[in-house]
Amino acid sequence: MVEASADADHHQTPLLLHKEGEEQQEEEEAKCYVNRTGNVWTAVSHIITGVVGSGVLSLAWSVAQLGWIAGPLAMLFFASITLTSTFLLCNCYRTPDPELGPGRNRSYLEAVDMSLGKKSARFCGLFIQITLFGVGIAYTVTSAISIRAIHKSNCYHKEGHQAACDYPDTYYMLIFGLAQIVLSQAPDFHNIQWLSVVAAIMSFFYSFVGFSLGVAQVIENGYVKGSLTGIETSSPVEKMWLVSQALGDIAFAYPYTLILIEIQDTLKSPPSENQTMKKASTISSIIITIFYVLCGGFGYAAFGEATPGNLLTGFGFYEPYLLIDFANACIVIHLVGGYQVYSQPLFGNVERWISEKYPDSGFINNEYSLKLPLIPAFRLNLLRLSFRTVHVVCTTSIAMIFPYFNQVIGVLGAVNFWPITIYFPVEMYFKQRNIEAWTTKWVMLRIFTIGCFLVTMFALVGSIEGLISAKLS
Repeated sequence: MVEASADADHHQTPLLLHKEGEEQQEEEEAKCYVNRTGNVWTAVSHIITGVVGSGVLSLAWSVAQLGWIAGPLAMLFFASITLTSTFLLCNCYRTPDPELGPGRNRSYLEAVDMSLGKKSARFCGLFIQITLFGVGIAYTVTSAISIRAIHKSNCYHKEGHQAACDYPDTYYMLIFGLAQIVLSQAPDFHNIQWLSVVAAIMSFFYSFVGFSLGVAQVIENGYVKGSLTGIETSSPVEKMWLVSQALGDIAFAYPYTLILIEIQDTLKSPPSENQTMKKASTISSIIITIFYVLCGGFGYAAFGEATPGNLLTGFGFYEPYLLIDFANACIVIHLVGGYQVYSQPLFGNVERWISEKYPDSGFINNEYSLKLPLIPAFRLNLLRLSFRTVHVVCTTSIAMIFPYFNQVIGVLGAVNFWPITIYFPVEMYFKQRNIEAWTTKWVMLRIFTIGCFLVTMFALVGSIEGLISAKLS
């Protein structure tokens, strides 16, 4: 009745309706303001959860391919590039002014749309969805490897290191997929902060275990293994492919620009969100880089030419098997949270687009309260249930087809790095700050963009070659 009355008076009281619309928008903004309670440390936990995952496990292998000089320098290079990019992107959360701008962009894609227009947003959206989808595949593969490692370490402990302790990945991937179907029903990013904090704690633990085991192995060996140029290969071409794949793996291990704005949208204000996010990004980058250099360096120092592709699930770490089991369990818990940190933005983007396209559909917009025994009531939406279930089924299926850890994350790192971490943040910075062509800042950022593009293409080609070779072998 109220809706009909308002509709009938539409042409008679346009100013009144316009005022009511503004008040409603202000109420919605105020509601969002109240709900945003994040601070520097919750942002740090979100970043660490999203970054320290599959990537850290391959860093010892990456350092082994690059050697003692190029390996650590490559990690410092990607850390500095990522931090530079996040500083540019933090200013794009509010438009037009990064400090007091009235409009808030709640996702990376919204920021691109607002700054660069619809055409760029569609191009960006393609890379975003591919990258978020790919991270789900990588996390599914890694979790299965870690669960299998727990079974293998227990088998070796009972039967001896020469026992045939082989287990298929498929069963473990299905278990991980089922868990993600349930967790994916959380309405949005704000509902999983607790999971993000738990996952961040897990990442600290298994990174520390990997570092400690590397130190223990070096002490047991009595010397540091490895060389300045890395692992020797049978030909320069093979060395080139391995170096490019190592760069792809490191590229995968660092960037989090894809989820930065979603994380920034959880922050309370004042102080301004971009100031808080820059502080959180700096703290996170320092912590992450220290972990990475220690894990990658001591892993290579421990194993040298025989450095495994996955530090905690490779050969050598049979004892103490309980510690290894617990570390791998922490990896799985972390990846459960990390999967959601990366998938929630994808879910939000697709579901917002569908809701806007079909605003009157009950299947898409209606929510139902469901109460099961022993658990609190929760909201159920049919679109959310069906779309997110299909998404998890697809990532799990592809992971079963390509269960190749180093190769998969190398391809994903190369595909994601340049467009998402470099190109769009730089272009948005140009637009927002009105940087004129051929000024000093413009030239320096163009050189920055082109240089990163060349590194990315080198890593992408090598990683694709490694994936094809692994599939054919």
